[in-house]
Amino acid sequence: PVTTLTDDELMMKDMVSRFATERVLPLVRKMDDDNKFDPEIVKELFENGLMGVEVDSEYGGTGASFFSTILVVEEISKVDPSLAILVDLQNTLINSLIIKLGTPEQKEKYLTRLATDTVGSFCLSEPLSGSDAFALKTVAKKDKDDFLLTGSKMWISNSDLAGIFLVMANADPSKGYRGITCFIVERDMPGFTVGKVENKLGIKASGTCMLHLDNVRVPKCNILGEYGQGYKYAAAFLNEGRIGIGAQMLGLMQGCFDATVPYTLERKQFGHPIFDFQGLQYQISDVATKIEASRLLVYNAARLVQAGLPFVKEASMAKYYASEMAHYVTAKCIDWMGGVGFTKDFPQEKFYRDAKIGTIYEGTSNMQLSTIAKLLKKQYS
Repeated sequence: PVTTLTDDELMMKDMVSRFATERVLPLVRKMDDDNKFDPEIVKELFENGLMGVEVDSEYGGTGASFFSTILVVEEISKVDPSLAILVDLQNTLINSLIIKLGTPEQKEKYLTRLATDTVGSFCLSEPLSGSDAFALKTVAKKDKDDFLLTGSKMWISNSDLAGIFLVMANADPSKGYRGITCFIVERDMPGFTVGKVENKLGIKASGTCMLHLDNVRVPKCNILGEYGQGYKYAAAFLNEGRIGIGAQMLGLMQGCFDATVPYTLERKQFGHPIFDFQGLQYQISDVATKIEASRLLVYNAARLVQAGLPFVKEASMAKYYASEMAHYVTAKCIDWMGGVGFTKDFPQEKFYRDAKIGTIYEGTSNMQLSTIAKLLKKQYS
């Protein structure tokens, strides 16, 4: 069964669960109110190996599996989906791109930092290119052995903390999207600036900013992968990232559900716990089924990745379903809590706010449905 865990996976799950409950939970509300992470918690993520789950030990990482990454994201999301997205993007996008595409020199220079003390950001979206990502306008102009990057990036997660940025820029606009190339950019490179942190509805502790590049000089050796192949990398690696978002939404749902059902057993109306009313039992059973279905989709997609099998359709299904269900489940939990669920004295309202982003980032729900439809058409043609 896809939900059966190995001993190593169980150990990872238990360790992260304890860390989330003991260290993260007491800080969740303050981080949400402050719109930023507690620096000590970010430091502890690195110290516990959670920012380099799949990075080899020679670079300071944990050397575990992709499935372990998914478990880590799920467990942290049960307590704080904001912190989970920091861990998710670091592992499923930033580290993964460098592990699979980086030169030995790039791995030595950047993976070591990413696994031990430096946050990374993935920079694709722009003010005029969201779902139509390959219409990006950021350009990379050749200048001797360097490239000069100019443009803006928008909705860049964790960019307030990041020291390393993977920036998609078009090095040959005459070729359209086939000129898109991935560059490793460092925060202190002249001409590179990070804008203000956006004031968001949910996942507020995770800083989302605009980036501005004004003739940022990047050496040719900082091209990640091959020149002109950035569009392929973005499409391919975002597919793995979508499983991470599915895991985030799964953990979020489970955390909200776990915080709510005990209340329905304790809260009495008309002389009985509200759980004992058949109408509520049906709703709770329905939600429990939706959570478990989401888990099966997410775990199956992750197992396919780990086995080296085709997984794009399953990744989109997992991301789509878990995101849509997270919005539904958290709303139901607030309903069951009644008036107190609408207050900040309980965690349900935060889970509800955090859930909404799932249907938007790393490919909207409609984009996932388009991907699924395209692959179904190919399958049946």
